[in-house]
Amino acid sequence: MTTYHMSTIATFAGGCFWCTEAIFQHIDGVLKVTPGYSGGDIENPTYNQVSTGETGHAEAVQIEFDPIIVDFEHLLKVHFETHDPTTLNQQGNDIGTQYRSIVFYHNEKQLVIIIKVLKSLKFEKPIVTEVKKFEKFYEAEDYHKNYYNNHKNQPYCQIIITPKLEKVFGKND
Repeated sequence: MTTYHMSTIATFAGGCFWCTEAIFQHIDGVLKVTPGYSGGDIENPTYNQVSTGETGHAEAVQIEFDPIIVDFEHLLKVHFETHDPTTLNQQGNDIGTQYRSIVFYHNEKQLVIIIKVLKSLKFEKPIVTEVKKFEKFYEAEDYHKNYYNNHKNQPYCQIIITPKLEKVFGKND
């Protein structure tokens, strides 16, 4: 019998979920990355609802990972390296509460790691990342899933996502 452990799930928000999904898809040990919405009060939100900034939800990704290959701390460090945790409700030109920086913890072990990593980070401005107990995650509509891989030639992907991937992983394929 296979046992499923919540510690094999990480949920992060840090701007556009297309960018975040593309980053984590490139990490060894990541089994699945699902874009969606988390942190708000509305049940089953849609992209159009979340885009208003009035649902309380952020564009987020839920990452299923093999902790034997990659640990939560490494994923968390990648999260902080690939977005600006010092800008409130904004990542680049994406502005609104739906683009805020949040780390959701699924258990106390993750919370301890989050606090440790946050204390180790060095930024010129104060970090505004929210740390919030995970409650619910709602998958995004199908057209948002695997967005970068399906739309590499679109301007947003070329201007925003490709440079992020190249910065973190070197030349992108």
